[in-house]
Amino acid sequence: MKHKQSLSELFGDFEGIYHWFQSLDTICVSNYHYTMHIIVDMINGFVKEGALSSKEVLSINRDIADFTRKCRELQIPNVALADRHTENSVEFDTYPVHCLEGSEESKLTDEIAEADETICVFGKNSTNGYLEQDFRNMLVDSDKTTFIITGDCTDMCVIQLALTLKADLNRRNIKSRVIVPYELTATCSLPEHEPELAEIMALYVMKMNGIEIVKNIDL
Repeated sequence: MKHKQSLSELFGDFEGIYHWFQSLDTICVSNYHYTMHIIVDMINGFVKEGALSSKEVLSINRDIADFTRKCRELQIPNVALADRHTENSVEFDTYPVHCLEGSEESKLTDEIAEADETICVFGKNSTNGYLEQDFRNMLVDSDKTTFIITGDCTDMCVIQLALTLKADLNRRNIKSRVIVPYELTATCSLPEHEPELAEIMALYVMKMNGIEIVKNIDL
């Protein structure tokens, strides 16, 4: 019978993951016509106010706004996913009440909204935006094959979107790139949640499932 590694062996393996993470580089993406930028949950309820807002997510707000502006200038479509929960959302069994539909918390931050006034926003009632039918239909109907995912939280909504999107593209035999730039994602501080460890492990899991993890992206 194969035995699991001891804890000492397991933590020793983290050194390799650390070196991989330190080696991440900025890449260039030039095939603009087939590229889409997907922003995840850069809304007031995670950035500026409410039970799940955090300084970690606030720290990437302006950088994502700048990236969004560049995408618009290059005619790369920006789309956004935003928590818009119903009052009886089952997710509140796990997380504090947040981002109720119609509230200020559920709106894009001013900086990102102003970066692209034409941005299309899709509401979601779970951590996995790909499950929202309108959003999924939009992706399936598009001719895009390169998807850049930014936002939060890296180890919750970002990883679930990235893995599900990549798996569905593979299922449909579509050659694609799903790219997550580390400097344009963040996770938040919660009780019993170590953000730095959670984030690097989420990035590593995405890497092992065909997602391109990079430091940042030049356009």
